[in-house]
Amino acid sequence: MRSFTALLSNVLLATSSASASSFFSIPLTKLQRTGSYLKGSPDADRARAVYLKGRTAGGPTTVPATNLAYVQYTTSVGIGSPATYYNLVVDTGSSNTFCGTGTKYTQTSTSIPTGETVNVTYGLGYFSGVEYLDQVTLAPNFVITNQSIGDALSYADFEGVDGIVGVGPVILTEGTLSPDTNVLIPTVMNNLVSQGLIEDQILGVYFAPATSYNDTNGALTYGGIDSSLYEGGLTYSPVTETYPAAYYWGINVTSSTYGTKTIIPVSTAGIVDTGTTQVLLADDFFALYINAIPGTKLDQNTGLIEIPRSSVPYMQPLNFTIGGRVLSMDAAAQLIPTDQNTAWGGVASKQYGVVANLGSPSGEGFDFIIGQKFMERYYAVFDTDSNRVGFAQT
Repeated sequence: MRSFTALLSNVLLATSSASASSFFSIPLTKLQRTGSYLKGSPDADRARAVYLKGRTAGGPTTVPATNLAYVQYTTSVGIGSPATYYNLVVDTGSSNTFCGTGTKYTQTSTSIPTGETVNVTYGLGYFSGVEYLDQVTLAPNFVITNQSIGDALSYADFEGVDGIVGVGPVILTEGTLSPDTNVLIPTVMNNLVSQGLIEDQILGVYFAPATSYNDTNGALTYGGIDSSLYEGGLTYSPVTETYPAAYYWGINVTSSTYGTKTIIPVSTAGIVDTGTTQVLLADDFFALYINAIPGTKLDQNTGLIEIPRSSVPYMQPLNFTIGGRVLSMDAAAQLIPTDQNTAWGGVASKQYGVVANLGSPSGEGFDFIIGQKFMERYYAVFDTDSNRVGFAQT
């Protein structure tokens, strides 16, 4: 895994010389939250999966990202002039940007009301409010004008964060405004390109396992990739043509194994989503996975899988074949560190895992979600220009 100290040095250099041909990365923060919040995370992931499945519809800049409460990454975004800074969840599974669920939206001279209301559902969570066009600062000298911002006046399930920066496909904004329900809202990525701040509509995402409850150990690269954050080459997979996964950053996994046991036997579609914490498998695939680990069961109190201590030393890699390459989660990547158990609402003496059930069977065009825990091991590239998703080992 690459040095984060080196990343911060790159960020300082990039920020001081941002242009349409410069490199720009922004670190991310991983959110650390209370036990009661984390206890609901598996159910929230499944509810998000149900909602997502049912829905129809210049130069690179790298910025920091923070891992909060082991379950979400946020980035600091300035809105308005002078800017108020908000910790916004980085979400490739949605495309609206909003604030106000924690720190309230502050109108300034750059705030332009559009007369539209905005409503978005995120599985268990939602927000409802009014739309403004406003100035958005992603990093020094990296400023978008007239970006759509939702002012969240009513909301649920956004404890500890101020909102979301939506970096999913623009089609996901359709139907979120009223009365103009058929309008597509230009996303942050759309506006970065149209305003000449980046040349390529590409987002690079670097996550890493948290070593503390509030760990700024990740990065977002707007407009390209940061090759210092991964090893070897990138493997790309085209966005799937299978719906509903195709509405999102959907890809095909051609097969999956746990050790020598087959988990996903045929090519199937799912999505890559920074807003989902775990790795979710269709219920029949999930049953094959837990049955392959002796004694493993679903813990009803936490919603996590509980793996017997006696089985842990014999755990095998969980492999996904994507773009012709086998990407593996070793035993450590499949396990929740035991020092995090109480934060997840679990029992300190037990061993829990990060793989969970989707809540629906395979064969419905949305058979898995590759979430944060996978991306803590693999750098991810969301390439709109070439309509593909890439991975490289970190």
